Amino acid sequence: MRILVVAAPLVGHLLPMLPLAHALADDGHEVVIASGGDAARRDTGGIGVVDVAQDVSFARCAARTMLAHPRLARRELAGRAGTSVVGPLFGAVNEGLADAVVAVAGRFGAEVIVYEPLAPAGALAASRLEIPAVLQENSLHDGPSLVEAVVRSPLFRRALRRHGLLDELPPPAATVTIAPRSVVGDRAGRPMRAVPDDGAGLPDWLTEPTARPRILVSRSTVAGPGGGDPMPRVVAAAADVDAEIVLVRPSSRTSRRTLPPNVRAVGWIPMSAALRHAAAVVHHGGSGTVLTALAAGTPQLVVTGPGDRRYNAGLVARRGAGLAVEPSGLTAAALTRLVDDPDLRSASAAVRDEIAAMPDPSDVVMAVNRL
Repeated sequence: MRILVVAAPLVGHLLPMLPLAHALADDGHEVVIASGGDAARRDTGGIGVVDVAQDVSFARCAARTMLAHPRLARRELAGRAGTSVVGPLFGAVNEGLADAVVAVAGRFGAEVIVYEPLAPAGALAASRLEIPAVLQENSLHDGPSLVEAVVRSPLFRRALRRHGLLDELPPPAATVTIAPRSVVGDRAGRPMRAVPDDGAGLPDWLTEPTARPRILVSRSTVAGPGGGDPMPRVVAAAADVDAEIVLVRPSSRTSRRTLPPNVRAVGWIPMSAALRHAAAVVHHGGSGTVLTALAAGTPQLVVTGPGDRRYNAGLVARRGAGLAVEPSGLTAAALTRLVDDPDLRSASAAVRDEIAAMPDPSDVVMAVNRL
């Protein structure tokens, strides 16, 4: 079959889609990815990518949405807006994607479309072409609720009407959920293990044992306000922490600083591989990093922030697999607890084992074949 995988034009939205895309390709299907932005430039392991977002600027859509809804914007920056901003923001993004996705799906001769919750332009194209659509969750949020938020937005409804769909999308033929049940609760749909993108290229020193625990520190791949970079506070506290601290892809400003003796920096690395050699990870709360750390069984300190970051941090903390702190709470004491608390390690290991027991993407391929 010819299968089109559709993701919003952000690398963090595409990466969780790759395991199923590769499993489909390995099963003999012809797979193409439709995305854009930084996601279109990502190494996808040999799967072709079509840029369907050449006329879409996520930054511009975000700025316009925030300016149009100033009160919601303040709540969004505090991480307390729920899906109130997600709807209009990704409604604008998908209104811009819709025509290109429909055109690509038609030229490709797609027979099935797999789409993520914030790329319902894929579902629109499937409905237009009268082919099955599969919704694959790619975060800790409930996928159908995110789709509903986008579909309610006036801009996306305009795209629906433009393609003759009268304000509604039919339900997907199947839904795939990737979040572990003990973290998010019961979910409808077919569970699938979110296999991390291991990639390659770890420097040798990151695989060697250390005398002190190693803490990885990561930041958001999306530029913007709201504490997406915990590194400055970690560096400020590092001298009082008995650990080796590794900054992953630090900003140019952080790179120019004189770092404490126990702090090193590294460029872009496969986090799932690096976490196997780390005692803990500190990050901004993006769902991809949260899920990668959970799959590795690595305790995590999640800094609350805009969008879904506060929600994600709360889930991790309630499960006991890590700490959720405000930016001001990123202290030497919090970092020390992160590597010393045995309860955090135990809960993280339990979630790792839970994820490992989830069905493999190849099991989902069997379900797609039946469509």
